Amino acid sequence: MSQRFSSRTGWDLAESAFAESIRRVRSQGRDLIDLTVSNPTTCGFDYDAEAILAPLSDPRALLYDPDPRGMLRAREAVTSYYADHKAEADPDSLVLTTSTSEGYGYLFRLLCDAGDEVLVAQPSYPLFDFLADLEDVRLRPYPLFYDYGWWIDFAELERRVTSRTRAIVLVNPNNPTGQGTSLEERQRLEEICLRHQLALIVDEVFLDYPLDTVRLESFARGPHPVLTFVLSGMSKIAGLPQMKVGWIAAFGPEQDRKPALARLEVIADTFLSMNAPAQFALPRWLQGRGAIQQQILLRATANLAVIKASGLEALHTDAGWSTVLRLPRIGVGAEDLLEREGVIVHPGAFYGMAETERIVISLIASADQFTQGVQRIKTLAG
Repeated sequence: MSQRFSSRTGWDLAESAFAESIRRVRSQGRDLIDLTVSNPTTCGFDYDAEAILAPLSDPRALLYDPDPRGMLRAREAVTSYYADHKAEADPDSLVLTTSTSEGYGYLFRLLCDAGDEVLVAQPSYPLFDFLADLEDVRLRPYPLFYDYGWWIDFAELERRVTSRTRAIVLVNPNNPTGQGTSLEERQRLEEICLRHQLALIVDEVFLDYPLDTVRLESFARGPHPVLTFVLSGMSKIAGLPQMKVGWIAAFGPEQDRKPALARLEVIADTFLSMNAPAQFALPRWLQGRGAIQQQILLRATANLAVIKASGLEALHTDAGWSTVLRLPRIGVGAEDLLEREGVIVHPGAFYGMAETERIVISLIASADQFTQGVQRIKTLAG
């Protein structure tokens, strides 16, 4: 008799056909160009090792004195970050986490009972599916559509709201589309949340990487007519995914925000996941974020220019580390690029796009690799 496992982890763990193709092509020893790379620590950026590692040796970290929301000095450093975005955040309304993924887990536990629903944009990052499954939450997608820019289909979004809906998730700017949320869209989202008594969860990890003239504003800026949770962290803000620092910032009417924070504190106290050395280092890391952000922005901007010069069509991208390409030849997709040109890209379907000619590529790949990759894409699809 075999061991029984939870149904919430009953995922199909078989290798996808595309992943199998990549493994097979790699085994042939072919010269592949990977345009899916999203780990900044492997992309050739110049990190100041001393400035990053020295703060971790603070001797005060030897004393274990846990605060469920995180050390006050660390939370105050986060409020300074938001002040730079012209937003006022209260350190007492912040909860530190090891990642935005953990932040989603906390919020799903806070807002949802088993079987409740959360609305999330499509296309969007597929990790949400796993996070929701682990909390017994059901995701319902609401569509984004492209028309000289990406837009929220508000009519369809509202049709997806049911009696079990508890929150709307917004990624600002979106991954992978790079869509920034306008003030008008924000106000409409807040109006829907207010009318249906929903919370708004806003993931802003790519906020600091604008690629166009559009002005991105944090949802931490008021006013906040509905309960709003803003998530971010050092994985993208300072290009430090290995340091495992994130946070939840809560905003909204006091009658909603205050009890939400009380419950969040109990959730955080149950796990006490944030380690002391990282909390002591956080103020220094945030202060030094500008150097790596400038490098990443220069790389992403230059790579986007390579696409435009090639004649390939990049769908409009406001911000972030990736962009969506629309291949001009019917029937040519990610599998063809891999097999015939040795270029690894994400099929649009990976993010929930139905259009087979759409692919997603990373804008932070090294300049040489990116230029070669774009040339190969152009050769096949041009």
